[in-house]
Amino acid sequence: MSTHHAIDAVLKSATERRDVPGVVAMVADDRGVIYQGAFGKRDLGADAAMTMDTVFWIASMTKAVVSAAAMQMVEQGKVGIDQDLGAILPALADRPVIEGWDAEGKPRLRPARGPITLRHLLTHTAGFSYEMWNADIGRYQAHAGLPGITSCENKALETPLIADPGTRWEYGINIDFAGKLVEKLSGQRLDAYLQDHIFAPLGMSETGFKIRDDQRPRLARMHARLPDGVLAPIDFEIPQDPEFHMGGGGLYSTAGDYLTFCRMILGDGSLGGKQVLKPESVAAMRENQMGDLVVTRLVTVAEAASNDAEFFPGMVKKWSFGFMLNTEAVPARRAANSLTWAGLGNTYFWIDPTSRVCGVILTQILPFADAKVLALYDAFEEAVYAARGGERRVA
Repeated sequence: MSTHHAIDAVLKSATERRDVPGVVAMVADDRGVIYQGAFGKRDLGADAAMTMDTVFWIASMTKAVVSAAAMQMVEQGKVGIDQDLGAILPALADRPVIEGWDAEGKPRLRPARGPITLRHLLTHTAGFSYEMWNADIGRYQAHAGLPGITSCENKALETPLIADPGTRWEYGINIDFAGKLVEKLSGQRLDAYLQDHIFAPLGMSETGFKIRDDQRPRLARMHARLPDGVLAPIDFEIPQDPEFHMGGGGLYSTAGDYLTFCRMILGDGSLGGKQVLKPESVAAMRENQMGDLVVTRLVTVAEAASNDAEFFPGMVKKWSFGFMLNTEAVPARRAANSLTWAGLGNTYFWIDPTSRVCGVILTQILPFADAKVLALYDAFEEAVYAARGGERRVA
């Protein structure tokens, strides 16, 4: 990519404006990495520069990885996409639906109308939600004495459904259960399973639930965007000896490692001669798997954790077995039916199978869907496609 300086300028200027403390971004096509850049600081309270090998909490970018592991279980014939999972994971059997609260402030629960399937989990249509975007979940946690999801305690998974399985998209703890399913069917803990069957084959040596001693000095600090817009370093870390590995958001990684995962998806399940998924599994991870249901806006009820969040407002979005899909092309950017998602600490990626390109952009800022980071993400993506267009015109 001959116009690297244009992409560099987008990223560098964001750090100079203090829109972000620091940023690492990478892009690849079919042939390999075509852009990489690191700018700004890992930690505004220290002097360490952001580097390509900086380690980030990638939060919900974990979901696509664990979804891929669940698809490996399907490939092996260990579970069906539309099978009732209650018999395999008793925690998913007879999960009640919350319908509100009685006069005494107790939850009104009823049985769910139908079983939970892997399709429901992988498309976020099982009826589970997160406390950040659903007030009833937070209220239920308080009522029942349940910890929040980032505690990585099993009790955190005891929340009720807020809708019947298969009736609507509701972003929640689905992939934590997909992780539990992988553990049950493989006989391995999730960290070991992912290491053996995804990370090691792909050479993703910097990705895991536990921050290694050699990674600590390279860890990016989390920052909070204060109400006045100023960024301040904060202490934030996922439990390092968790009761369960959070399949929905527990991984730490680097831009290079996550881009490797994206390249495997771009390559129909293979990269560097290593096949991690069958092409038909990847095809299913690139297609709408929720029927007529649609992805809806995330409206925050926890402003320290998230802003209201919606990618491509006004466009119909669908969910595959692992990713959100934009159903229309984004002008000057990704093609229709590209794959994407994000992490709570403002980490983002996209995979565009039509244009044969994928990108990752990582910061560490709360709350999620930070306006300045989203503007940077847009500008970065536009610069990437402009450079690719320029290359093709030169050729």
